[in-house]
This record gives sequence, C-alpha cells and structure tokens, in this order.
Amino acid sequence: MAGRETDVIVLGAGIVGLGVALKLQEKGRGVTLMDREEAGSQTSFGNAGIIERSSFLPYPFPRDIGDLLQYALNARTDAHYHFNALLTVAPWLARYWWNSAPSRYQRAIIGAKPLIENCLSEHETLIAAAGAEHLVRRTGWIKAYRSEKKAKEAQADADKIRAFGMSIDTLNQQELAALEPNLGDGVIGAVHYKDPANINDPQALSLAYRALFEKRGGVFLRGHENTLEQDGAGWRVNTAAGVVRARDVVVALGPWAQEFAKKFGYDLPMGVKRGYHMHYTTTGNAVLNHTVYDADHSYVIAPMANGVRLTTGAEFAHRDAPPTPVQLERLEPKAKKFFPLADRVDPQPWLGSRPCTADMLPFIGEAPRHKGMWFAFGHAHHGLTLSAVTGRLIAEMVTGETPFTDPTPYRVDRF
Repeated sequence: MAGRETDVIVLGAGIVGLGVALKLQEKGRGVTLMDREEAGSQTSFGNAGIIERSSFLPYPFPRDIGDLLQYALNARTDAHYHFNALLTVAPWLARYWWNSAPSRYQRAIIGAKPLIENCLSEHETLIAAAGAEHLVRRTGWIKAYRSEKKAKEAQADADKIRAFGMSIDTLNQQELAALEPNLGDGVIGAVHYKDPANINDPQALSLAYRALFEKRGGVFLRGHENTLEQDGAGWRVNTAAGVVRARDVVVALGPWAQEFAKKFGYDLPMGVKRGYHMHYTTTGNAVLNHTVYDADHSYVIAPMANGVRLTTGAEFAHRDAPPTPVQLERLEPKAKKFFPLADRVDPQPWLGSRPCTADMLPFIGEAPRHKGMWFAFGHAHHGLTLSAVTGRLIAEMVTGETPFTDPTPYRVDRF
C-alpha cells in the first residue's frame, strides 16, 4: 500500500510533542506530527504559563499526618478527589507516597536537576526561531504569604533552591507592594523567583512552534494513535491524509499515554492530576505585573493575553469524568480578596489532566521491547517547562548521539 514515508512519527502535538518534533528536525530528521486535535489545544492549553527554571524540587506526596487527614475530608483548596475514583488511583497514589519518602525523594531531585538546568535555554532557541518573543515575560514568579509560619516555610524552600545557584529575592511588605501594589488580604511578604520565564498565552506558543515545525518542512496530520502498528522494521499509522510509515515513533501523548502504552504491554505506574482555570477582568485600573502564587490557599494568578488567569491545584479523578470545578468555586472569593478580580471571561472553566508518574520523573527513552518506539511523557506539572529539553534528549537518543545527560533516571523499565 502506498503512503507517506518519513524518518520519525511523533504521536501527540501538545507542547512536549512539539518540542520533540522540533529538536528532531534540528538533528536532520524528517518528522510527521500527528494528533486528534489542534496543536496545544488539550493539556498544554491550560497552565500557569511558567517555564520553571527554578523548579528543582518535584512535588512530593504529603507525608504530614495532619495534612493527610485534612485531605481525607476533601475540604482543602489545593486538592480534591472523586470518591468513585479512589480504587482506580489508589495503587498509583501508594507508589507516589512511597517514592516521596526522604531517601527516595532525593532520587527525584537528582533526576530533575539536568532537565531543569537546561529547560529554558532549550526553549529560548525555539522561541527565537519561531518569532515568539512577544509571548515571553522575564518577570519570574512570586510566592506571597500572610503569616510568619508560611513565611518560614517559603524561605526554607527558597534557601534549598538558592543552593542550585538560582536568583531569589525575599520581599518584605513594602517591597512586595512596590512590585504588586494591588495585592491585599493581609499579605506580609513574599519570595520572588527571578529565573523562570513566563508565557502569556501557552497555546499561542504551541501554535508558533507548529508553524516553525511546518516552515522547516514538517507535516502535521490528524489521526488516531490507536492505529499505530509495527511495519517490518519500522512503524505505520493511519492519518486523514493516508498511511504514514517511519523507522521510529515517539509517543508524546500526555495523559493518554498510559492506556496507549498498556496496549503494547507496558503497565506504567501513572495517574492524572486534573486542574482548572478561569480568566477574569480586573476592577478599575488594577494591573497584575507578575505571576503570583498564594501560599496560604495554593492557587496561582497570572497575567495572560485573555485576562488574569486563576489556576487551581490538583483534582484526583478519572481522566474523562465530567468537570467538577469545586476548587475554583472555593478559590474565587479568596482570590478576589487577594487581587481585585472582576468578571469571568470564559464561558466555562477550562479542565485539563496532567500526566504524573509515581516517582515524579518523566518517561524519556526507548520502549524496552519495541525497537524504534520512544516514550516522552509523564511530565506532571512541568510539560511546558520540560518540553524542549525532553525533545533534545529524545533527539540525541534517536540519532545515536551521546546524550547531554545520563537518561537512566527516566528509563521506561525503572519500575
């Protein structure tokens, strides 16, 4: 049967798939990118818009008994769960908790380090090539707090991050007001992480990357990943434009990757953390200059192209369960006291799912039992952050180069 021939098929046109496709092109590979939807329109559409150059401490599972009891009551703003999903997510949560023990958590920190160190520099070359500098703010993000207890916690975390050479300022109430004069609700100070970059429209960045990919000769096609089959020494997939064949295929399917991998015999300890966002206008002439995290209530407000974006914490539920924006409803009145938000802009809250592994590190590497199949997913809260550097690592492995870092921490069979 006739069809399109290419070097590599990339399944998934979220920000990770786009990063992989572009970095493969830089290595001289011909790439066909395939997705059911528009580029960056699913999980990559909704996030706080941070390329988190300072995120050397992955999000561990809480281990404090008091915190766990509060989570069990399902009344907190930073996490919410569906009772009917507990049996399904319990095995993953148990392994997540186990890997968050101090000795094992150190492995996650060590594994994250080379990816975080290179995350922004790998994006910068792509942003420049895509002409997307107008989407970028170099303002970092601010963690604001209201109590001495939260201040000590925030400053202790900042000290740990400073050890990695990051630029972080501790702000008193007056210094914070100089940067963000419209914050209120009893805020007494903040920590300002200055190294991360901010994207004011994450999907616009995805679309700019897609345009760059196509300008470089790449082909974007619609199709379903479940049509992938082995084809001799390579792979084939059906698309709206016909069959595409390639020697290599990269799976960058985000929260859909686990069930896809299972069809090929890989039972991976993954789950999803669902999250919501909403955009708002502001009251009067109020302006938000930085992305700000409210340490007391665990949400983010960020200046975006469509207004001020309010993002929630994690919801533990079946990936495709109907939306239950409980956290957003609880947070909105708190956020309006914190910053003068006015009317909702979006007709309904956005919902997306973050693909999370049990040890807080992504899967980046070749599938052990399928030559030419490569995994690039499981980035949790840091899909935007780690997309370009993941692309570099995958591209180096696919082309047989010496990787810039040892890929062992991300290997598919580490569990």
